[in-house]
Amino acid sequence: MNPLSWPPPFAGAAYTGGVQLGAYALERMAAADRERLLRRCSTNVDNLDAGHWETVLTSALVVEEPMPLSYALLLVAVLGYAEYAHGAWWTAAVFLFGHTAATLLVYGVLRRTAGPATRRALDVGTSYGFNAVLGALTSALPRGPVRTAVRVGLLALAAQPVLARKRTFTDAGHLAALGIGVGISLVLDYLSPPKHLKIG
Repeated sequence: MNPLSWPPPFAGAAYTGGVQLGAYALERMAAADRERLLRRCSTNVDNLDAGHWETVLTSALVVEEPMPLSYALLLVAVLGYAEYAHGAWWTAAVFLFGHTAATLLVYGVLRRTAGPATRRALDVGTSYGFNAVLGALTSALPRGPVRTAVRVGLLALAAQPVLARKRTFTDAGHLAALGIGVGISLVLDYLSPPKHLKIG
């Protein structure tokens, strides 16, 4: 196999399936062991303050409970289309960059403001990376009002939970990741100017 062809075209589906199977496996573990493993993978403030930076990666590989089918299918669809449009390496890079950047932004705020319960809260899952890829994919939409409207609409939807009274730090993380993805899409817009038909 040509090494440049790795990851394969369906890496997003394989990733989603692996995370889901892992969640089912976690459900079969003893409660104490499951809690210990999740906390070891979590990017909470206490872990990062202790220097456990590997959790920035491991937190994207586990979820607290099996993903709802609707979300899992949406994740496969978004990652799959990103692979189709830009390739598996691009998709993986955007996913990991968005996940990492949003995680560190949330950490930077929480380490100064969070109480003890929030500092040790579980923070794992696929949603930061998903939001980053979703935002970046807006560059694949037709240029003009449609692309702009979708970007504004997605950011408005992500901002609503942040503005709500019962917001959580993950709501802020979702908005940050989506914003990072939209920022990537704007860079893609700049690097890919519209093509004009030659007349005559």
